[in-house]
Amino acid sequence: MRNTHPISITLPHDMAAMVKAKVSSGEYATESEVIRDGLRTLQARDAALEKWLHGEVAKSYDEFAADPSSGIRAEDIMARLRASYRERLAKPAE
Repeated sequence: MRNTHPISITLPHDMAAMVKAKVSSGEYATESEVIRDGLRTLQARDAALEKWLHGEVAKSYDEFAADPSSGIRAEDIMARLRASYRERLAKPAE
């Protein structure tokens, strides 16, 4: 029994050229390997995002819900960002 399923995809010219270049360079043996590797990378990114959302973001939300005074007002954050931006603009370019 095969554990693969053939599909047909359409890519923009630049992406198709990138896939072909990866194979031509010898980095991958087939175009399918390039696409599979890209999909594995996408899966890893999605898993990392999910882990961050459920870990860090949910934890921060729960901490804030338990003690709203621990939060920072949006106006204060924006003021800090604007001050930091103004400082960076005032520094001479290196």
